[in-house]
Amino acid sequence: MDALDENACVARAQAGNMEAFRVLVDRHRERAYTLALRLTGVPADAEEVAQDAFVRAWRALPGFRGEAAFGTWLHRIVSRLALDRRERLVRRAQHETPTAEPPEIVEPASALSDPPGGDDAGSRLARLLEGLPERARAAVVLYYYEDRSVAEVARTLGVPEGTVKTLLSRARATLRESWSREEARAR
Repeated sequence: MDALDENACVARAQAGNMEAFRVLVDRHRERAYTLALRLTGVPADAEEVAQDAFVRAWRALPGFRGEAAFGTWLHRIVSRLALDRRERLVRRAQHETPTAEPPEIVEPASALSDPPGGDDAGSRLARLLEGLPERARAAVVLYYYEDRSVAEVARTLGVPEGTVKTLLSRARATLRESWSREEARAR
């Protein structure tokens, strides 16, 4: 589906056509889930975030002005929901007392590695990404893994483009430093 077809589909969905929205869901489902997984690190949470994002998109679709592509708009919804969910889970974990055996959680590092079960360098990079602050990690995931432009990342995160550039620059510096430290330790 090209942009013209997608715009027509969006217009029909805005008019209440559920089948047109279903086409949009089918087109964007995998990328929404992948983004949610990269940001939450938990497959079940990613599935829930992606589903919630589509529900919110359907409800908000009448107000969608088309200033950005539908996919960009949807990815902003997914990103916000994923980051909010992860933050809630971290806060909740800080207040709970651990049980004897906590359930196993897939770390976001494994969700970030390309390809799954990839080489040591990819796994190490994914692990180092996990150490970045939330917004910086989100900017890196959107820019490098989702191949979004700085402007799209800025819209998705709701920050100025200059902030995205700063986040990316600091993230690269932090990753370079962490990578070098690990290299030195390995010798």
